[in-house]
Amino acid sequence: MSEHVDILAFGAHSDDVEIGMGGTIAKFTAQGKTAVICDLTEAELSSNGTVGNRKEEAAKAARILGVKERIQLT
Repeated sequence: MSEHVDILAFGAHSDDVEIGMGGTIAKFTAQGKTAVICDLTEAELSSNGTVGNRKEEAAKAARILGVKERIQLT
């Protein structure tokens, strides 16, 4: 990614950023700032839901928050 990004938020799992700072991201994207979320894992060992369901929910959350891109490291 070579474009300007105002907020780059990292989370261990696909819902960590939304839980921890979803309101902040929504506030700044509403002001025209760009945000990208980077998930460090796919939450393979999570006891709630499947990896597929979590990815689907994460994509929906990113759209709602106005996130420009979501990156998955693993």
